[in-house]
Amino acid sequence: MNVVPGFAVGLDFGTGSVRALVVRLSDGAEVGTGVAPYAHGEGGVILSAHDPHFARQHPADYLEGAATATAGALAAARDADPGFSPDLVRGLGVDTTGSTPLPVDAAGAALALGPAFADHPAALAWLWKDHTSAREAERVTHLARDLAPQALAGVGGVYSSEWYWAKLLRCAETAPGVMAAAHDWVEIADWLPATFAGREAEGPRGICASGHKLMYHPERGWPPRALLAALHPELERIGERLRTREVLDGARAVGTLTPEWASRLGLPPGAAVATGAFDAHLGAVGAGVREGTLVKVMGTSTCDLMVARPAADFPHIPGLCGVVPGSVLPGLLGLEAGQSAVGDLFAWWSRVCGADLPALEREAAALAPGESGLLALDWNNGNRTVLVDTRLSGLLLGQTLQTRPHEVYRALVEATAFGARVIVERLEEYGVAVERVVAAGGIAERSPLVMQTYADVLGRPVFVSRSSQTSALGAAVAAAVAAGAYPTFEAAQDAMCGVRGAPYRPSPGAARVYDDLYGLYRELHDAFGRPDAPTPNLAHVMKRLLGVQGRARAVSA
Repeated sequence: MNVVPGFAVGLDFGTGSVRALVVRLSDGAEVGTGVAPYAHGEGGVILSAHDPHFARQHPADYLEGAATATAGALAAARDADPGFSPDLVRGLGVDTTGSTPLPVDAAGAALALGPAFADHPAALAWLWKDHTSAREAERVTHLARDLAPQALAGVGGVYSSEWYWAKLLRCAETAPGVMAAAHDWVEIADWLPATFAGREAEGPRGICASGHKLMYHPERGWPPRALLAALHPELERIGERLRTREVLDGARAVGTLTPEWASRLGLPPGAAVATGAFDAHLGAVGAGVREGTLVKVMGTSTCDLMVARPAADFPHIPGLCGVVPGSVLPGLLGLEAGQSAVGDLFAWWSRVCGADLPALEREAAALAPGESGLLALDWNNGNRTVLVDTRLSGLLLGQTLQTRPHEVYRALVEATAFGARVIVERLEEYGVAVERVVAAGGIAERSPLVMQTYADVLGRPVFVSRSSQTSALGAAVAAAVAAGAYPTFEAAQDAMCGVRGAPYRPSPGAARVYDDLYGLYRELHDAFGRPDAPTPNLAHVMKRLLGVQGRARAVSA
């Protein structure tokens, strides 16, 4: 067996920080990590006291954070592995949040880095969780249904306020000076690799962001001119700019590190720079995604990723965040779904009730399924899949004067698991078999309660990714392929990725209880979330919850 020499670096640009990971190519050993929190805003997010839906980031944080985090990772790698040297790094990969578009000038520099717009909030990066564009997203959806139904079908049939065109339309209508000054708008998943490779003025784009958020398709191209012109002349202008850009899948390198960036990062000039992608998509790569495997990248939100063989009759799956060729693994369709609040939901409740999460987890884990008597909808940050509606909100049902904080926490955990089951059922309804579930991220590692609940609700084993940095590892896998160390993503995954030990397996008794509760969850889900649902009669729901609670308490007594 040939041993692949050298190392790769993965840069994971998250919501609150950038993380650098040094990975040995031969076996995926993670020999060094560095983290740099973003300097601006609260936890790296610039907020507004006047608008709870506002969430931006400063592009300087990405550039400075990359240098700081990489320096820390290289120092740690030197200490951990006597055989390591920065000169042995063959490639750099990048994953980021998304959709997080950034306005740039003709040279590809962020407007916020120049004096004219240094203090203008619209010149910042519009973070994925910025939902100020809800009305604009509705307009995109409405017009696209008439003018470009095929393009809209490729992103699940409904355009989200989290995504590129809705945010650009919002800027055009509320900050026309910034919009006029912007030569282009670039997803940071594309801007950062291009910057590191000195190609920011050319602006090559990755299929991941372009396909899932910009309505691009390799066969159909970019959204039709008629749609963009109907939305706003400035969007038509940006669309014309996009039509000149090269679109790359993950098997293609953006270029190589410039001498300037090699010096700033402490890496060898000429190291390959991989095409960028979103954190969840490269997280799926790092978790070993294959056909039939659903990877749940679980953090503040959850992204669900699968891959499938291309086929002329492959269905458009309503409510998904896109079915995009090559967005996860080159040569396969990338399928994206997700939930807008998971870790954020648990953290919110911890803040509200004044109890720390470990304490809530311990007390909630002592409850039997159904014992709380509560049922929740997990829409505190809207619904991403399958309803695609950011204007939905949370719900808690079944409270009494005896309800305690850990019981609510358990209900919220269960609600996110029920939301995950809705996604699995939607995939399987359209013929995509979910044969294996792999969870990745901090929640998957730290919360046995969450993982066991998901196994019980989904009725199937749930594996946990071996790496605690799956997105950064996936970025390193992309770097390995870009550098020519492995011929394909699958070959690199075989060497560099894996899962931990035994999976969480469903308990038959718990699964039966959750089948009952899930039926009630679906009634609430459809009654509050589906405008086309028949008028429901929910008079039985509270009584059935009491029945489930009574049986659970009798069993646990």
